[in-house]
Formats: sequence, structure tokens, C-alpha cells
Amino acid sequence: QLETLEQEEQERLELGAHHAERRIYIVSHKHGVTVTKVLQEKKAEPQCQIFSYSQAELRGLLLEGANLLLLRVLACRQAVPPGLIFPAIDTEGHLCTSSY
Repeated sequence: QLETLEQEEQERLELGAHHAERRIYIVSHKHGVTVTKVLQEKKAEPQCQIFSYSQAELRGLLLEGANLLLLRVLACRQAVPPGLIFPAIDTEGHLCTSSY
């Protein structure tokens, strides 16, 4: 029973005079998960979006750390069970599925 309590991702892009930074914070709480996405381009005000997902939506949620662990286990076993699909959170902070 592994559970991700908190996760932070940060990405920065610099291309000449243009630069952008994206940060995503994922925090678990007793009712589910809150995802906060912050996007800042150049010196503009940061744009913030917050998404909340319930425990029911997230049953079996696979975040980045758990995904790495699962990939190692599958590599050691050299087999992937058919139909292996998990709910995940994409790079924009939206709920999606991850299949193997």
C-alpha cells in the first residue's frame, strides 16, 4: 500500500528572449487530491489553475514515483499483465489514464 502524499514538478523553457516556467503541485488529502498548476511566461503575472479529484476518481492513482517503481517491477518480471491501466495525472494537471 504505497501512497504519494505530495509531488512537485517544475519545467523551465528558455528560447532566446522568450522563457516560460510551469510548476505542478500535487497534494493528497483525506478527500482526494488537489493539483495546482502555475504557468508563468516572461515577466507576466503567473496563471494559476487548481483541480480537485475525489478518492473515487483516483482509485489506483499512479503518480510519477509509483510509476517508476512499477516499471522496475515489470522489468524484473519481464512481463506486463494484459489490460494494465491506471488513472494518472497528465502534464497539464488533468486526470487521464496510463496503460502499459
